[in-house]
Amino acid sequence: MSAEELRPVEQLFAARPTEDGDGVKIRRVAGQGILPALDPFLMLDEIAADEAADYIGGFPMHPHRGFSTVTYMLEGRMRHQDHMGNEGVLGPGDAQWMDAASGVLHSEMPEQREGRLHGFQLWVNLPAAMKMQAPAYREVSAGDIPSLLIDRAQINVIAGVVQARANGVTEHVTGPIQGRACAVDIAMIRFAEGAELNLRVPEEKNTLIYAADGAVTVRARSGLRQIPSGHLARLGAGDAVALSTQDFSSAMVLAGRPLREPVAHWGPFVMNTPEEIERAITDYREGQLVTLQPMP
Repeated sequence: MSAEELRPVEQLFAARPTEDGDGVKIRRVAGQGILPALDPFLMLDEIAADEAADYIGGFPMHPHRGFSTVTYMLEGRMRHQDHMGNEGVLGPGDAQWMDAASGVLHSEMPEQREGRLHGFQLWVNLPAAMKMQAPAYREVSAGDIPSLLIDRAQINVIAGVVQARANGVTEHVTGPIQGRACAVDIAMIRFAEGAELNLRVPEEKNTLIYAADGAVTVRARSGLRQIPSGHLARLGAGDAVALSTQDFSSAMVLAGRPLREPVAHWGPFVMNTPEEIERAITDYREGQLVTLQPMP
């Protein structure tokens, strides 16, 4: 068996405070300038609000086309409703995967009027061949998301497969969401003080790490590189990731095979060409965005 090639940090992107929906305050890592570095991922939003005024407006009914959304809640409760008839409340530890594909109309509204609201929404691109297929929806409760405690790190695997090693012990964990349009791995890791952890990631997958709460250090042949809290790191080539922390912290780890397709992005639509974006806008204005029946 060949030695592991540790992936170094190649780029850091700072999450920027902004607003979305009806005045909801979020932190966002996104932008046309960095999309090639994220492939197949498009955007990551974090909501971390203690005051109801910062989230109470929620995200009223709005459209999407051409990609998938993955929502993961840590604290608080959000209600989802869509044109397919899906309705449910996501609470702490719950996740949701929605293939918007040819078109979805949905809302995401806080199911609380006080208290902390903390969660993430990730956009995952769809291959060109699947952008106009029927939409699909899946909700996963916290109890169905496997949690692994290895050494001083707790790993919750939302999608795909995670292979982790610490102190000579190797564990494989398979998440509840498999076989969707893109082969992606999504995990939330909570590190105790002084934790050290190695992850195996297939070298053909792009790998991103978002330091959500506290700094995380990446070790590679080139040395140590810290990911500051609130920053997204794009890792370089290799087949393993070595992580450590000095203090308690948490991070989201994303890995996915790049699509290497052109991306045209406008608001809630992600297609391959400007003409397809214009078609999506016209379809929405004319009430033709959600004509396909949802997948079972």
